[in-house]
Amino acid sequence: MVDIKEVIETNRMIDDMNLDVRTITMGISLLDCVGGDLGSTCDRIYKKITESAKDLVKVGNEIGEEYGVPIVNKRISVTPIALVGGSVCKTSDDFVEIAKTLDKAAETCGVNFIGGYSALVSKGMTAADELLIRSLPKALATTKLVCSSVNVGSTKTGIDMDAVRLIGEMIKETAELTKDDSCMGCAKFVVFCNAPDDNPFMAGAFHGVTEADKIINVGVSGPGVVRAALTKVRGKSFEVLCETIKKTAFKITRVGQLVAQDAAKRLDVPFGIIDLSLAPTPAIGDSVGEILEEIGLEYAGAPGTTAALALLNDQVKKGGVMASSYVGGLSGAFIPVSEDQRMIDAVEAGALTLEKLEAMTCVCSVGLDMIAIPGDTKATTISGIIADEMALGMVNQKTTAVRIIPAIGKGVGDRLDFGGLLGYAPVMPVNTFSCDAFIGRTGRIPAPIHSFKN
Repeated sequence: MVDIKEVIETNRMIDDMNLDVRTITMGISLLDCVGGDLGSTCDRIYKKITESAKDLVKVGNEIGEEYGVPIVNKRISVTPIALVGGSVCKTSDDFVEIAKTLDKAAETCGVNFIGGYSALVSKGMTAADELLIRSLPKALATTKLVCSSVNVGSTKTGIDMDAVRLIGEMIKETAELTKDDSCMGCAKFVVFCNAPDDNPFMAGAFHGVTEADKIINVGVSGPGVVRAALTKVRGKSFEVLCETIKKTAFKITRVGQLVAQDAAKRLDVPFGIIDLSLAPTPAIGDSVGEILEEIGLEYAGAPGTTAALALLNDQVKKGGVMASSYVGGLSGAFIPVSEDQRMIDAVEAGALTLEKLEAMTCVCSVGLDMIAIPGDTKATTISGIIADEMALGMVNQKTTAVRIIPAIGKGVGDRLDFGGLLGYAPVMPVNTFSCDAFIGRTGRIPAPIHSFKN
């Protein structure tokens, strides 16, 4: 059991170090919402979401006020819509109608985002999967709260390169359709390898088919708390460094455990998992980049960065799993460029490149996240970047992801400003040598030899 005294111990973390519960996410299965036609399916989807999550925001606010713990976002994730709409959607515009239904339901519930406009295609696309992917530009351009993801690879199945090629084209089209809104459509879409079923963080959250009908997952974040703890052990050994991170992660996770248990009880929904992820914000002091600097780097991207990030990610996970029996999701350190002021500074100083970020993703919890690239970047180049990141996840048996934004009308050195938690991103250069012939091949990259474990 978690005692309220454990939360009282974290008051200074909340007041001075930007500790927060980043999200309470209710997962909702929509598998029982399929009707005889598109209209009835949309009606059932709207009804189930609004009835299931009608008290989510109210309960989140009540818990935040009672415990004095900021609960920044209340969100919903749903069953991958390609599975739900497969029998009733005959065109990509049909899927857009479901996206609009999700958007309406999310607005009615008052949540920040709804995730799950998704497809799982790691071994190939069904007709429904392809229609949903082709609907992405219009769906993301005509909705405000809908987030989308596509899982294109896994260690067990390999990488669906047909989907990777198509997604590169859809990202370009999405950027064009939302160019008057800082290409925001692309900021609501992520490509995964080895996507988890229980991730509470957007834009990648969806409610996996292995989950219960409804579930409560909580994401906790505290980069500022970790950084503050490390200021007290400057110059100490790696053993002291690791112990400090681990103990701090333990305390942060216990806060999430209390909030998750209470939210689940009040909403009468089973508790799923705690995701302890050091998810930064643009606020000064709430930065993974600052943690890396406190460990001993001049900037993120300096020699030693990958080793420092590996150490950080591992100790965060070790501290988290000791604090809760149900740690899941992604749990570790996120390295989004636009959402972390010191990562932005590192890019602008020339310390951090796209290639170095790719190397860092081998040891972090997500991947190439919230990265702006020149607006004239070719679709095949975007697909090549995605394929590289998916290969890292596949071979290393970990989750990797790409959330990349072609900044239409902008070039290297310009900025793309999203506002709020998404911050702003400096446009980064990409390798312009061609991968057209590689991306033009059809089929899939097979699973690695070490995937055979049965």
